[in-house]
Amino acid sequence: QVQVVESAGGWVQAEGSLRLSCTASGLRFDEYTVGWFRQAPGNQREGIPCINYSGGSTYYDDSVKGRFTISRDNAKNTVYLLMNNLEPEDTAMYYCALASVAHRHPREYCPGPGRLFGYWGQGTQVTVSS
Repeated sequence: QVQVVESAGGWVQAEGSLRLSCTASGLRFDEYTVGWFRQAPGNQREGIPCINYSGGSTYYDDSVKGRFTISRDNAKNTVYLLMNNLEPEDTAMYYCALASVAHRHPREYCPGPGRLFGYWGQGTQVTVSS
């Protein structure tokens, strides 16, 4: 049985930092692209960074480029999302998701709601106050 578990989010003041982690089990983790998606009330779910199976290719949405960093440790079946210089607009539910997509760059399928991602975590709330 596949399980995807995100670490707890939390509340942070604007310009602060937060690190999320995502751990998966029940599959060959090093064969999957991992993405972080977020959804604010009234908005569509969107992929913000994604990292391919090896960590060699990444995609960042323009809204987080330069502030967020995605990385992975396949030995620990874990992906990390370091979020710096947080803004109130980053307030959302954050989801970790996995996709089995071979030989394609994450920029081809990370943007949008993540229709190619088959395994999802329960989500974790991140709230940024001004």
